Parts: sequence; structure tokens; C-alpha cells
Amino acid sequence: MKKALVSLAFCLLALALAFGQAVSTKDMKALVAAAQKEGELTVIALPRDWVNYGEMIDTFSKKYGIKVNELNPNGSSAEEIEAIKANKGNKGPQAPDVIDVGLKFGPEAKKEGLLAPYKVQTWATIPESAKDKEGYWYGDYYGHLAFEVNKDIIKNVPRTWADLLKPEYKGKFALSGDPRISNQAYMTVIAASLANGSKSPADVKAGLDYFAKMNRAGNLVPLIAVTGTVASGETPITIEWDYNALANRDKLAGNPEVEVVVPATGVVAGIYIQAISAYAPHPNAARLWMEFLYSDEGQLIWLKGYGNPIRYADLVKGKKVPADLAAKLPPAPAKVVFPTLDEQAAAAKAIVEGWDKIVGADIQKR
Repeated sequence: MKKALVSLAFCLLALALAFGQAVSTKDMKALVAAAQKEGELTVIALPRDWVNYGEMIDTFSKKYGIKVNELNPNGSSAEEIEAIKANKGNKGPQAPDVIDVGLKFGPEAKKEGLLAPYKVQTWATIPESAKDKEGYWYGDYYGHLAFEVNKDIIKNVPRTWADLLKPEYKGKFALSGDPRISNQAYMTVIAASLANGSKSPADVKAGLDYFAKMNRAGNLVPLIAVTGTVASGETPITIEWDYNALANRDKLAGNPEVEVVVPATGVVAGIYIQAISAYAPHPNAARLWMEFLYSDEGQLIWLKGYGNPIRYADLVKGKKVPADLAAKLPPAPAKVVFPTLDEQAAAAKAIVEGWDKIVGADIQKR
């Protein structure tokens, strides 16, 4: 009987491999075999310097011998979702297997039937508040919004949101994305709202008014800021997640000198989430990718990139965090706001509806 069951299991695995179906098992050997049979994984919107994704991708690829296709590295969360929709019938490398998006996009994508559920082996150590109970999406890491400033050009570094409106910063500031489609950018509007009197992350009128004032003053450059534009001085001041700003500082290595400032007020933290496309051409490689991300090894790779991995408390409890990595994390701000899903959804809707009318700045990619 035991031999018969083993034979049946291998037959089912063979059928799954033959038809490109996901292996439903907690047997890592079977999952690795199925993923390696597929041979590829397609990720999207993962800049290699974003929370150390370059090392994450390379380590995964080398460890399992799986080619990783990297689509649209600088894409937004909304563009990731659109890529799934546009490639439902595409089994080639242009169809994303997995996504890494802002928190609010998870429930929306689940509702639209765009995601496939999967619970990693470390599922129990992911906080309940940061995951879908059915496994359709799950938090991966978080950071705080911070100013990134090119000190070679900006001698008087801004410390507060109010500072950014000063005449000396005319033509010097740019957002790190389009608030109408970018999680990082619309969270910036939420932060500006809180710094300018809003009592709730859902109420972004104060933030829209703030950026309208900045735009009228000529301080807002209508470009998406990236490391190159900060370094060149085209957009010497921007706001992004602290892990990105700190990684850029390290990457530039003093040429130019970059300072990262978490403002005194309006401090917002944001969780990103992982999910597998319901139309993934490589469903087993997608599951193996998730297992790797949520393993101790994967979580520590994010930590090396200044991100706060979602399983950090569990890693600390198990004494698995090297002292040098723990020391790299910047001190946590005294007062931080984590906008809820409902607050983010309300804020995003108001920003999409009000940005053009109130702010009037069409943010463009370079």
C-alpha cells in the first residue's frame, strides 16, 4: 500500500509538470523539482537596488538554477496589476508570475480574480494583520517615508514638510512616482496631509492642497525622481521609502553626498505585499520564489537592503539576526502612522479624482 501511494504521488507530480499546473504539496523537494522543470520565473517592477532585490534575484536564480525574467523594473503597483490583466493568455516571459505591490492593491486584485492563493511554510510567523487569511496576498517588508537630499547642491537640508515650500527649493523637488498609480507616491500625499493638519490618513485634502501650493511656487518638478536625477541635480530632493533612500546613499558613495532625513511630523510607514498571479505561466517557480522570500535567508537579504522584513520579530526571537544587520536599520521614528487598508483605499480614490483638478501637475517618467 505504501509503495502504491508513493507511485500515485509521483504520477500526480508528473501530470502537474506536464500540464504546467502548480504542485499542491508542502514537500519542498517536489516543489523544487517542479519549479526547475518550468525553468523560469518572471518578476515585475523590482528595481535591483530596491530593498536589495538584486541580491535576492541573483541568489534565488543561482540556488535553484532558474532563469529570472525581470520586467519593467521601474513600474508602479498599478502597472503590475495591469500586466497581469493584459497577459492572461500569454504563457511567455511577458506575463508576470508574481507581483510586489502596495498593500491596498492586494484585496483589489483578489476581488478581480487575478491572484492565486498560496501559504508558505513560514506562514504562521507572518503577523495576522499583514496577510490575507486565505493566502491570496501577504506582507513582505515595510519602511518609512524619508527625504533624500543631494547635499552637493542643497546646502541647507530640509527637515520638515514646511521647509520644502521655501523659495530656495524652487525647481529642486520631485516625487518618486505618479501619485495616481504609484503606491510610494500616493503614500507621500498621505504623509503630507498628516503633516498639514489632517486627522486621518483617509483625508488627503490637506496633502493635495500642499502639493498644489508647491506646484504654484515652482518647487515641484513634474518628473519621477530616480537615483540618476537626484545625483545629477535635476531633482536633488525627493521623498521615498527610507530603505530606497539609504540604498541610494550607499550606491552613490559620496559622489554626490546624500543625506536621508525622516521628517519630524507626517511620518508614514507602508507595507508592501507579495502575491502570485492566477495566470502565472510558471506557477511552481512562483511558489518556490515565495518560499525563498519568506525563508530566513530571504528575509535577511531584505534586511541587508534596509527593509524591515515582515518576519523580523520571529527572526529576532530565534536569534537569527546578525548584529551587524540589526545595527544597519535606522532608529524607528517616535510617532509613525501605518494607514489601514480602508484608509489607503479612500485616500487613493481621492488622489486619483483630485490630483489633476487640485494640483495640476502631470508627473512624467524621464
